[in-house]
Amino acid sequence: MDLICYLHPGWDPLIRPAEPTRDWMDRTPEAFAYRCLPLNIANAHGWEILSPCAFDAWWTGGALARDVVVRTDGPGDQAPVALFGQGVLTFHIQGLFRTPPGWDLFVGGSPNRPKDGIAPLSGVVETDWSPYTFTMNWKFTRRNHRIRFEKHEPFCFVFPVKRGALEQMDPKFVALTEGSDLVAQFRAWSASRDAFQAEMADGKPRAPAEKWQKRYYRGVTMRDDAPFPDHRSKLRLRPFVHATPASVAAPIAEAAASNARTDARFDEDWLADVLTGVARGLRGDRRREAVAGALIHAGVPGAMADRLAASVARAMADEDDQAGGLA
Repeated sequence: MDLICYLHPGWDPLIRPAEPTRDWMDRTPEAFAYRCLPLNIANAHGWEILSPCAFDAWWTGGALARDVVVRTDGPGDQAPVALFGQGVLTFHIQGLFRTPPGWDLFVGGSPNRPKDGIAPLSGVVETDWSPYTFTMNWKFTRRNHRIRFEKHEPFCFVFPVKRGALEQMDPKFVALTEGSDLVAQFRAWSASRDAFQAEMADGKPRAPAEKWQKRYYRGVTMRDDAPFPDHRSKLRLRPFVHATPASVAAPIAEAAASNARTDARFDEDWLADVLTGVARGLRGDRRREAVAGALIHAGVPGAMADRLAASVARAMADEDDQAGGLA
């Protein structure tokens, strides 16, 4: 799948695969923070857009745009601006992003990279169809506190997310069942963790490798079986490369057709039954195109949306026929 950043003449964004390292993690004793694999994966879980210049900024506390002050290190630098007031600093992004059909782009600050006095704001953008650029915004948290971005410091972090995936989740609370393998493994891990922490508390000198448990890092359970098949201990994202419009047009069309043909996460018969019930509540609008349009808007690929709408129309027609026969 392609993640495309279209460039207008004169645009030259600085984008890189996100780095897994953080200065504050480097400064922890023996760099122990890197033993937390979820931190490492989150750090590298996308691409970073870098500041083209170094600058200082502060907020005087007012609600107007002029109450944010920006000072760059050199004249003519591409500095962020204050557009919205309310203590918000805005970065313009030189790029028009395009994701595969049905994929959005999460936009925010780099994970686990705090900056004193200002916080990144996050957004989710439908970049599979939008012809608009977006901005990256940071909100000052303290007035009259000077913040600084160095040249090539990340100011934005992006990664694609599948539209509609969250709505497909069915959250449930389930009690841990006595006698289950999950309970047995959880209790074995809990006892092992308590014993390990008690051992570490005795203050005896130990080699760095003996100061942490590595089961999650290695992707193994308490049974010491083989690592989980697709467990990852690092991400290897590809950098952006220059391509021609013709070279990306075919993959985009192929991805759209593939989405329409085969999206195994949708059980079409089940969805058709659900949509039949939904159609009854559409204020009498039972048109096939209305249902298809709603599905496409929700992120269902176009060809699949048409097939599902047709299934709903047939089901509704059968229901009308049955009702007429009973009458």
